[in-house]
Amino acid sequence: MQTSNPLLSDWKDRFQLPPFDLIKDHHFDEAFDEAFLQLEKAINKISEQSDAPSFSNTIEALERSDRLMEKVAGVFANLASSNSNPALEALQRELAPKWAKVDSDIKLNRKLFIRIDTLHKNRMNLSLSSEQMRVLELYHLSFVRSGAKLKDSEQQKLKKILQRLAELGTLFTQNLLKDERDWSLIVTEKDLIGCPQFIKDAASEAAKERGLDGYIITLSRSLIVPFLQFSPRRDLRQKAFSAWELRGANPGKTNNLDIVQETLTLRQERATLLGHNTFSEFKLETEMARKPEKVTELLMAVWEPAKLMANRDAKILTEMMQADGFHEKFLPSDWRYYSEKRRASEHDLNETELKPYFQLDQMIKASFHCAKKLFNLDFHQIDAPMYHPDVRVWEVTRENKHIAIFIGDYFARPSKRSGAWCSRFRGQSSMDKIQRPITVNVCNFAKAPKGQKCLLNFDDARTLFHEFGHALHSMLSNVKYAYISGTSVARDFVELPSQLYEHWLSVPSVLEKFAIHAETNKAIPKDLLEKLLKAENYDQGFSTVEYVSSALVDLAFHNETLTKDPMQKQKEVLDRIKMPAEITMRHATPHFAHIFSGDGYSSGYYSYMWSEVMDADAFEAFNEINDPFSLDIAHSLEKNIYSAGGSLPADELYMNFRGSMPKVEALLKGRGLLNI
Repeated sequence: MQTSNPLLSDWKDRFQLPPFDLIKDHHFDEAFDEAFLQLEKAINKISEQSDAPSFSNTIEALERSDRLMEKVAGVFANLASSNSNPALEALQRELAPKWAKVDSDIKLNRKLFIRIDTLHKNRMNLSLSSEQMRVLELYHLSFVRSGAKLKDSEQQKLKKILQRLAELGTLFTQNLLKDERDWSLIVTEKDLIGCPQFIKDAASEAAKERGLDGYIITLSRSLIVPFLQFSPRRDLRQKAFSAWELRGANPGKTNNLDIVQETLTLRQERATLLGHNTFSEFKLETEMARKPEKVTELLMAVWEPAKLMANRDAKILTEMMQADGFHEKFLPSDWRYYSEKRRASEHDLNETELKPYFQLDQMIKASFHCAKKLFNLDFHQIDAPMYHPDVRVWEVTRENKHIAIFIGDYFARPSKRSGAWCSRFRGQSSMDKIQRPITVNVCNFAKAPKGQKCLLNFDDARTLFHEFGHALHSMLSNVKYAYISGTSVARDFVELPSQLYEHWLSVPSVLEKFAIHAETNKAIPKDLLEKLLKAENYDQGFSTVEYVSSALVDLAFHNETLTKDPMQKQKEVLDRIKMPAEITMRHATPHFAHIFSGDGYSSGYYSYMWSEVMDADAFEAFNEINDPFSLDIAHSLEKNIYSAGGSLPADELYMNFRGSMPKVEALLKGRGLLNI
């Protein structure tokens, strides 16, 4: 169509990248109006046609129906998360219920469902390929789980529930972003005595980002966590940690507790309408775990040894604090500080000594290097207009053939929500023509002062590899239908490719090549490398307890009787499992964005650990032959995991790669929790 709106025009870039230099906030209103209109017309054409249903005129037509919406929404959703502003946030609040309504209207379109249901009933007589069969079954299941078989009155009730849930998820996210954006702790140079220079640099850069002089501590994880690790000022650590914990729970408009309560109530109503006893039963029906009881079994198998280790560690850290002259109660805000001191003492490992060896640019090269050795991918940085000056772009090729576009957005800023994630501007498919993906990794690393190199800690580097594993899952996708491409897999399987890729960061030959000192340009000394790898499982009691407690609270929210006060429910669960008082949940309820910003990880936060059972076992395939870059195993890994998307059920994909499903012992061994 002829238009001056860049979102509605053909993108002339040779890779069909969004023209970010031309896209303005006001373009989205018109673009979404047109996208909704085209989608409605396409759905009506499919559902109202007189021709008998076929895979081509129904399922493949559905695959084509939302191409403009994917184009517009792909840009908008990424900007709303990584470079937001009041205009985009207002539009996001407006669009959330509209998206939910349109999705419900499609899934509850009776004529459309009759066509899909007819195909599904006759599927064995349609001469479908295995991929087409899988796509048909997933479409049918999606419509049924969206209420296609409900009575009219029940469908109307479900529509209202889903629209309201969409509104609540958006409000939760925006409240959290506002709390993170608005809080800061002004500190002086004197307040930062005892902190490494990289914290001072990050605090100075954070102040400049907000138009201030001097130093501030913000709620960006890449700044607050190192501050909690290294600041000897117990009073300032307590202030910063308290603000971190109170995100979403502060009095006033950004308080998320009413949103949480209403969300949980509506999710249960949704599950009941669809014939399930609890929301967990509904949600887990399509996951590898299948039932809440299996999730509980996994989590508790890990919880007990982790808690035992954490309690032992707490006694040691308390004694260290008392030796410093503090005889008050050991607080969660004390853990990271004394744990870091203990690590330096027991492992002769100091973050200040390590950090110069983990330059951001070198770790990016390391992640690319591993992808080259495993999957023969090459990365060529290109010039293209992006939505922020810090964002970088690479073309990904294999034997000079275009594979994907990879975008890296690495630095924290006030307009970006916290955390790290992988998203996409365009997915992969080859139904009508080959469409290669545009994938983005978003992180929140502290930006170095101008002219200095950005330094990461080892956990930051692990995060970079983790998100790049997701990106590879998207970029290597090789299926026909977008519906099952890339990361369109079971939630408790989607973390396998990302968590598995983390293992290559710890391969000694990779660190020897890319852990280069920022000032001396010398490779990390072998003795320091050995100490680093030996300490990899250090503090696993703490990290496992803070994670598993969050997963158990998530499961309880969605699988047990609701209470009027979600914080009371959180307390009940933590009391029941005897949560160590010295540790808090990784994500307390008011800022538990994984489960309340949307439906993705609701009753599914456990999935990181479910996938970890597999990733620990999967990397053993390389260890068993003592070759982390075995081409034969890498080929099987790509074929059965990274390129397969959702073309088969997740357990079949894993079995095809490994031959059998792993036991929880693989995870316990990997975390150093076996025989605790």
